[in-house]
Amino acid sequence: MNPDFAVELIRLMLLKATQLAAPILVTGMTIGTSVSVFQTVTSVQEQTLSFLPKTMGIAAFIIVASPWILRTMIEYTRWMIQLAPQMVG
Repeated sequence: MNPDFAVELIRLMLLKATQLAAPILVTGMTIGTSVSVFQTVTSVQEQTLSFLPKTMGIAAFIIVASPWILRTMIEYTRWMIQLAPQMVG
């Protein structure tokens, strides 16, 4: 395996990880921002108020998106297994 091939594999792995993590992070940021705006408008400064909505929202998103996440991970794993002979030789 030449260095260019290894660098390309690492680049694609990082891109796939970002593709899978970004929607979850955006969901958490959106819910967190919404709760912060609500707390600012109502002058409620309770730190624990933002934890539960973010946790529930992210959990709900993961449940809804899990078929897509699993399908993407399975496709990537199959692709890596198909590339295994090129990695060795």
